[in-house]
This record gives sequence, C-alpha cells and structure tokens, in this order.
Amino acid sequence: MTASTLSRQAVPRTGLDLVGAGRGPDLTGLRLGLVTNDVTLTSDLRRGREALVAAGLDLRLLFTPEHGLTGLAREGALMGDEVDPVTGLPVRSLYGDTLAPSGTDLAGLDAVLYDLPDVGSRFYTYMWTLSHVLEACAAAGTRLVVLDRPNPIGGDLALAEGPMLDEERCQSFVGRWSMPIRHSLTIGELARWWVRSRGIDVELEVVPVEGWTRDRTALDGAAHWTPPSPAMPSGLTALLYPGTCLFEGVNLAEGRSTAVPFRVLGAPWLDAEEMVRRIRDLQLPGLLATPYPFTPLTRDHAGEACQGVLLAVTDAAALRPVRSVVRILSVVAELHGDRLEERTAPHMPGESPRTALEKLFGQVDAFAEISSGQWDDPSRFDVPQWAEAVADSLLYR
Repeated sequence: MTASTLSRQAVPRTGLDLVGAGRGPDLTGLRLGLVTNDVTLTSDLRRGREALVAAGLDLRLLFTPEHGLTGLAREGALMGDEVDPVTGLPVRSLYGDTLAPSGTDLAGLDAVLYDLPDVGSRFYTYMWTLSHVLEACAAAGTRLVVLDRPNPIGGDLALAEGPMLDEERCQSFVGRWSMPIRHSLTIGELARWWVRSRGIDVELEVVPVEGWTRDRTALDGAAHWTPPSPAMPSGLTALLYPGTCLFEGVNLAEGRSTAVPFRVLGAPWLDAEEMVRRIRDLQLPGLLATPYPFTPLTRDHAGEACQGVLLAVTDAAALRPVRSVVRILSVVAELHGDRLEERTAPHMPGESPRTALEKLFGQVDAFAEISSGQWDDPSRFDVPQWAEAVADSLLYR
C-alpha cells in the first residue's frame, strides 16, 4: 500500500462521532452518565462530552478511569471525585476508592455511555474499567451503550498473542479475566464477548465504528493519534506495548519520561552493545535494535544514566511483540542474571498477591520461567482457540 493510497483513506467515524451526529440509538430524554476523559475526542478533535452536550443529550454525571479526567495523571495514581470545569458536571473516579459506579449513582441514570480508547493489550486498564461498568449496570438494571473505537494495533485475530491469563491465580486490574495479551478486538467487541462469556445480564448496545476494517492500524496514516495516556505518544508505541510493557515487571527502565516510552529498555548495568548484537542474531520478525543511552526521570533508575536499547519496527505485519520481548528478556537474564530482578507490585482491591511480572504476563513464576528460557519457543504464545471463542462477538470484517 502506497503513501498516496493511505492519504486517500477516510478517517473512520467512531461511535462517538455517530451519536454526536444523531446517527446512533435514540437517547432523547434519557438521563445519561458518560465514562470519558479529556483525550476521548471526536474525529475533529472536540472533547467527547462537549460534542454530546452540543448534540442535545442530557448528561448528568461523568465517570473517569485511571489517569483521571485530564488523562494526564501518573500511572497508578488513585484519583478522587471532582467537578468538570468544562461542563460543570460532577465527576466520579473509577480509579480510587472504588472501581465501579455505585448503585446510588446509577439509580439516577437511565443509561451509561462508555467512550474510552483502547490500545489492544490486556494490561491496559481502561478496558477493565469497562468490565466493572458492565457488572455495575447489570446489577442496577441500567442500560449500557458502548461507543466503539478502532483497535489501534489492528483486528487481525491471527496476530493475537498469549499467554492466556491464569485468572484463578493472577487476576488483577491489569488482567481480570482470561484472555490473550494481544487480543485483536475493539472495545465494543470485548464488551459483547464479556456479556456472552461471563453471563453478564445487562442491556448492552454497541455503536460500531464506520469505515474501519480489521486490517487497519493507527500506522496507516488515516486517523488522528491523540495519546490516550501519558506514556502512549504514538501508534508505534502501541504496537510494541503488548511486549514492552513487560519491562515494568522487572528492574529495567522502559522509557517513561523520555521521548520513546515503551520503545526502549535500559539500566546502568546493561551491556547495550552486546544486547543489540544478540537481538540482531535472533532475527526477530519485524524488529531491529540499536544502542540508545537515556536517563529516565521516573520509576526504575530515575535520574541515572542508562545504557539502553531502542527497538524499531521494520514490518508491522510480521512483528510479534509479546514473544519478541520475552525472548529479549531471556537474553538480559543470560547476560545479567545477577542484576536482573522482578519488581513487587501494589495491590488494588480484590487482586491476587502476585509480582508485577506475574500480573502482566498472566502466569505464576513468570520471572523464573522467562529467565530460564522456558518461554523461548515462539509456539507457546499461540492462542488457536481465541478466534473461534470470540467469533460471535465480532462487528467488523
């Protein structure tokens, strides 16, 4: 596909765009709640809540996920309730003392609209906010309308990557229910699948995206990219994120606070030159590496000069980010087994008491198994039953 072909592709119209234009379900006269934040925008870059108010919808209450209403709060920072300075509406945080809307709040609403971006990875918390909203709406008998958005790393189910989450032992807010790390669904398809697979008795409607197909990604030049959270500056970052987020489970800097978050790995003790040689020898599909020193300002090795490795994507269709990064982690363990350590993790309400890497990878003893090479076999990341399991929930071809 040429650059000129890409430039002629129409920007997909999200569920938000369609409802704002009066082309979704009839919401006239309904008292509405909205799960949103400042980076949930229309295709012409208006805040979603402003567009819905301008369309005449009766918004009564806003709910916000991790990173708060601005979308800029630091990862993991618990947020409180507030008042929206744009609309004057009350805002309930779903990433603080509670993770779900209360029955009291839902009792004053006829329906809740959910409109948040996703990045196609199991550990992105916006999708788990949706899971709690689904359950809360079911308990309250409140209608839920999901305004769908494209999966920015595509919907090709052949590119889905495990492992499947060990739900019984590794459940957390970065993985509540069993599914692959790279899932290849849209947020609306996830909602439909959860309703079916979890037996959630809720009145659910999904407003599909218009003009999106499963082969399209945020790299195709056809859509605006607005960072959905502080460390997700580009579609390229999102493409690597299903793998590179695993660096957060060990004492490697992943590039937060730099120009290339989730595209690098580094530490003061890392032999970057040897790492690059090893990665090139592995010939990981669609991936190249180069030395890249950097100094992170937050998290591991904050303020320390790190020897680093920058990852570059040469072929998005060939890239397998999860299996590639797991193989890279096993190389780090080979070179620096005396320095590489897994990180502990804070626990949200109801979470399994597991390490950060176990929660992210979704498997008990993840650090020991990855470090010893037990996950070096690429076939271990295959999820052959996934496409069949979600087939009835798909909305796009």
